[in-house]
Amino acid sequence: MSVHSPQTRITTRRLQEMRASRTPIACLTAYDAGFAAVLDAAGVDVVLVGDSLGMVVQGLETTVPVTLEHMIYHTSLAARGTRRALLMADMPFMSYASPEQALANAARLIQEGGAQMVKLEGDGAQEAVVASLSRHGIPVCAHLGLRPQYIHKLGGYRVQGRDSHAAERMIHDAVALQNAGADLLLLECVPALLAAEIRGMVDIPVIGIGAGVECDGQILVLQDVLGMTARPPRFTKDFLAEAGSIRGAVEAYVSAVRERRFPGPEHGFSA
Repeated sequence: MSVHSPQTRITTRRLQEMRASRTPIACLTAYDAGFAAVLDAAGVDVVLVGDSLGMVVQGLETTVPVTLEHMIYHTSLAARGTRRALLMADMPFMSYASPEQALANAARLIQEGGAQMVKLEGDGAQEAVVASLSRHGIPVCAHLGLRPQYIHKLGGYRVQGRDSHAAERMIHDAVALQNAGADLLLLECVPALLAAEIRGMVDIPVIGIGAGVECDGQILVLQDVLGMTARPPRFTKDFLAEAGSIRGAVEAYVSAVRERRFPGPEHGFSA
């Protein structure tokens, strides 16, 4: 059950208040109006239209081929299903290579797609991009750790930040992106202890996916929550198996996140 009135739209300020009160933030992906409405009614705080749609909707091997037009289209669908949740949209591969390009493309995601926040994968090198977006009034979620758009560079989906040098760099990048104006930080496939350390170094809400229970909130891909993935990642859980309905599965996920029953130790990674 949601802790908020269904009439109250979640904002970046509300997410900051949830961090301050240690109220876990429940986030899930959705790519159309129908599922977005289910998530919204079940109490999900942030609905992410992720470029993961390339893999779970379009049947692609990676997120790299997803285009800005794809993202605008699916964001506009999800926008029709949300009344309470904050709607966040991924900026796809190579759509934010410069501050000017990022500003133009983020503006389209907000104006045409109806997004209220954009998410971009990067590191400290994205400071200028984040600063430009923030200066123009566009809320930003910075994505560190495993970055699927970098899959060809990384050579595989691996836990990030396990060695001391990589961990120190991630901490530095997190602080730098916050100082540049990021409103939210997402950590993917990061050792739980490192995620907790980063959470202690920044003042903005930290959302985890495979990053341990000490984050300010959690996010999963909806298809993983519904048991639709043939080879689900370790950090996921099938909530539909016990709930028996899609709405019940989403509500069970929200409750588990709120009560810090998810993720458990078995869903995380060590250094």
